[in-house]
Amino acid sequence: MEESKLNRRKFLKTGFSGAALLALGLNCESVFAKDDFKKLTILHTNDVHSRIDPFPQDGSRNAGRGGVAPRATLINKIRAEEPNVLLLDAGDIFQGTPYFNLWGGELEIKMMSMMGYDAAIMGNHDFDNGVEGFVKQLPNANFPIINSNYDFRDTLMEGQSIPYKIFNKQGIKIGVYGLGIALDGLVNPVQYGNTKYLDPLEKALKYEQELKREYKCDLVICLSHLGYKYKEQKISDVVLASNLYHTDLIIGGHTHTFLSVPTSIRNKSGNETLVNQVGFAGINLGRIDYVFSSKNSKKVTYTSALEVIENNFKI
Repeated sequence: MEESKLNRRKFLKTGFSGAALLALGLNCESVFAKDDFKKLTILHTNDVHSRIDPFPQDGSRNAGRGGVAPRATLINKIRAEEPNVLLLDAGDIFQGTPYFNLWGGELEIKMMSMMGYDAAIMGNHDFDNGVEGFVKQLPNANFPIINSNYDFRDTLMEGQSIPYKIFNKQGIKIGVYGLGIALDGLVNPVQYGNTKYLDPLEKALKYEQELKREYKCDLVICLSHLGYKYKEQKISDVVLASNLYHTDLIIGGHTHTFLSVPTSIRNKSGNETLVNQVGFAGINLGRIDYVFSSKNSKKVTYTSALEVIENNFKI
């Protein structure tokens, strides 16, 4: 894949030094001595919807885009270039192609495990074969399912998910928690059974404080399937971000929103919370690179890129 296609849109956004770096056309490596900073690369997808193959080369808008093999190639390339990579998914893994109808999500989960996903959350369509259908595929997952606001007691999912996970990359502590959308009206009650939806803002405030204050995480990430934003008064990623204190990044899903650059929201602490979402069907791979000071693990700068996934093989 050509480099220009891999990095079709790239943006630099920084803390105290960003404007000067951007004006001078410099990157972090050219300014800071190598031993003075550590780099963390966050890769993410959402609403892949069982898109195993690229879209067909039929002249349509998404022709040749997406697909597991091109995505895996891109992920492997980035991992070979960067020392600290986290790969996350914001839900709706299932439903959308005959692969799901035939194998019930087995192939999707196996492919994610092969690509080395670090964590994922459940979207509403991940209940399409019922709670039991999702649980059936969990033995194929080499990554945890994170959810902070579904009460799975008295369902087969009880004990099968965790409310958060802390990752350590070169001494950088990253706390990840997850929020699912209200299932009533989106999912047949038979499919989610006794799953109870808990207030996502309440749970976000609880877990972001725990991750930041108790576990001293250097970066706090929310994996969300709430949706980017709505016209009506409804909880969304944008609303959530403005009401939080310690969450640095919300990786969203559900609304299939194509963001070429993350949305920056001022949170309750007066700091920046980023909201990002990269469409659907594995067409794009989201990427955010954070740079931390080696001395105190404080965020110094970040770069965001929308990596377009395309299949260049013509049949």
